[in-house]
Amino acid sequence: MFAGRHIISTREFSKDEIDHILKVAERLEPYALGKEKARLLAGRLFAMLFFEPSTRTRLSFEAAAKRLGGSTIGFSSTESTSAAKGESLADTVRVLSGYADALIIRHPREGAARFAARHSRVPVINAGDGAGHHPTQTLLDLYTLRKECGLEGVRIALVGDLKYGRTVHSLAYALALYEAEMFMVSPPQLRMPGHIITDLVQMGVHVHESQSLQEVMGEVDAIYLTRIQRERFPDPTEYQRVAGSYRLTASMLQHASPRTIVMHPLPRVDEIAPDVDSTPHARYFEQSSYGVPVRMALLCLLTGVIE
Repeated sequence: MFAGRHIISTREFSKDEIDHILKVAERLEPYALGKEKARLLAGRLFAMLFFEPSTRTRLSFEAAAKRLGGSTIGFSSTESTSAAKGESLADTVRVLSGYADALIIRHPREGAARFAARHSRVPVINAGDGAGHHPTQTLLDLYTLRKECGLEGVRIALVGDLKYGRTVHSLAYALALYEAEMFMVSPPQLRMPGHIITDLVQMGVHVHESQSLQEVMGEVDAIYLTRIQRERFPDPTEYQRVAGSYRLTASMLQHASPRTIVMHPLPRVDEIAPDVDSTPHARYFEQSSYGVPVRMALLCLLTGVIE
């Protein structure tokens, strides 16, 4: 079902396929935590093509591969590669797909991962393409919801930069498969794009829009905050108008259900105050750690080690 397949967008997965990935990830969690050892990926080599900075995505892919006996090669910036000399993305992909069993690519340009897949001889995993998609982040977000508060029919607030945030775009489409009810909380300038709202409604999702996080605080099972990303704004003055729009504090969470969880794809800047870390609501560090078993599952499925 998965061997040899490109992972470009979660929109290309059925609900059954996503559930299968999450179940495999759960089986692999003891290996991600180092409690059990296995060499399922021994002899497999994965190329990491990171044209943009990354900490969690890149290192969790490396941890996933190495915990299971695999190896990685690649780069984390273009300065030391032939891209700095003007080599095209297509040629870089053609070359590296001759070295590795799969390519993991992050690129600032939306659509770059799909373009890379057309020129690769091995599976391509999209690790984030501009304001486009970030499917592995979405899968670990779904995994977190499934483990921490329940996924089917979840009521969730997506908060912050819903216009440029690729994580919330991917997550919204995936949550639609689970009959989620979504509360979109953003400044007017950063609303979820209209075509995505239209798609969600056509998929049967109940969508609410608001500018106030406190207004929806008591309504949801999960609050998913995002960073307002300076690097995504074509106009710096537009960024200055909305920077710091939302900051969640521990006192604000007094109005939430005791079971409500707080998630964030990280890095955070000032969207979540440090005093939230010690509340029972905080799940963003667990969320980040779940990236390893989820990416283990993808590497094993794409290489055919696990079916």
